[in-house]
Amino acid sequence: MSQIKFYYQDAVPLEMHKVRIVQKLRLKPVEERVRAIAEAGNNTFLLKNEDVFLDMLTDSGVNAMSDQQLSAMMVADDSYAGSTTFTKLEQKIEEIFGKKYFLPTHQGRACENILARAYVKPGDVLPMNYHFTTVKAHIGLNGGTVEELYYPEALATTSDNPFKGNMDPERLRGLIAQIGAAQIPFVRMEAGTNLIGGQPFSLANLKAVYAVCQAANIPLVLDASLLADNLYFIKVREDAYRDASIRTIAREMADHSDIIYFSARKLGHARGGGICTNSQDAYMRMRELVPVYEGFLTYGGMSVREIEAIAVGLDETMDFNMINQGPSFIAYMADELQKRGVPIVTPPGGLGCHINAMEFVSHIPQQEYPAGALAAAIYIAGGLRGMERGTLSEERLPDGGEHFSNMELVRLALPRRVFTLSQIKYAVDRLSWLHENRHLIGGLKFVEEPKVLRFFLGRLAPVSDWQQKLAIQFRADFGDSL
Repeated sequence: MSQIKFYYQDAVPLEMHKVRIVQKLRLKPVEERVRAIAEAGNNTFLLKNEDVFLDMLTDSGVNAMSDQQLSAMMVADDSYAGSTTFTKLEQKIEEIFGKKYFLPTHQGRACENILARAYVKPGDVLPMNYHFTTVKAHIGLNGGTVEELYYPEALATTSDNPFKGNMDPERLRGLIAQIGAAQIPFVRMEAGTNLIGGQPFSLANLKAVYAVCQAANIPLVLDASLLADNLYFIKVREDAYRDASIRTIAREMADHSDIIYFSARKLGHARGGGICTNSQDAYMRMRELVPVYEGFLTYGGMSVREIEAIAVGLDETMDFNMINQGPSFIAYMADELQKRGVPIVTPPGGLGCHINAMEFVSHIPQQEYPAGALAAAIYIAGGLRGMERGTLSEERLPDGGEHFSNMELVRLALPRRVFTLSQIKYAVDRLSWLHENRHLIGGLKFVEEPKVLRFFLGRLAPVSDWQQKLAIQFRADFGDSL
């Protein structure tokens, strides 16, 4: 279905839903925000939600459910084994993706754990278009390493390339020739590559990568957690699919993947996940791990009510007027920030608006975690909770040195059907003010650093009193405004 046309060129994105239930928010004064971020160890993951005005940390598990999803949850078959509810989801998976085997899990990283334990052994190499934090950790814990085979423009923050998430098939072919197919248990393609700005890959690229995998008899694994955004971008950016339905595009993507896994906290707007395939061998290889780490094969650690919601949510994902909501509002926010000179990743991707911290706070050296510092400053400036996607999200090198990230981003996620346009305009206003006062922002240093996935639980402190100075400037400019 085509997008709605407007007479005026400066038309704003249009919500294709109406709000029936609301949740009250509180915007705390700037002085309280400074105290809150200090108590959280300058880690936005450790902020209490009651201290947050607009929670843009993630879209994982916080997208708004539809009325159809909520009503479906009331008829769930609450059985430990053989639940009819599970059968509904299994059938929906086969209908949409054409995969007859389905293994349920409690969320996406549980899928990664099962895949890594089933396939990865010490010395293995896992090629992918770009890594994600948790999948890289699972592969590393099982003795494997990640090899990223992106095109150079994937790391260009400012670009007009519509598919920066593409994998380079020639580099993949070269890697296979170099180390041998036996050392590559599978190739992973991530839809809507998270860490480089939610950038999609094209369907033509997926097909090219799949052909290389087929020739080498290596399974292609698709991380479909952000599939909805990638489906949208294929339809609007890839000429060959402008007239194709979302269901057609989804099925073609599935037909060129051997194994698909997803977090339903993103795909389907519920809480759960799963792995699907047409390979009986792959299914049997992973099946025995589900009861060990997740739950029985017909619930996999999920509430059956969530399973009902996922089945409906996957069906709704096939609706263009649902999946266009995230990317269109993100594009609006990105455009407004660009007009004000705020450096962002372009073209706008899915998941959220990504601020280029490397340019925003170019005076902060990478060893002082510029994206983490900017995320803390954004919270102080407006009560906005974003997520650091930079060096903090990496892990240290074996010798203890810092592994500097290719990009320093702050992701401001836009959970689907959650924020109003006025709230997005508020976020743009506070970010614009902060950019004008960016010289006040300083760096951070670790005071408590976990060895694995440190960005979740690590605690940091400012290297100076820059946060107090930022708050003083805010009060001078806004007066009694919160």
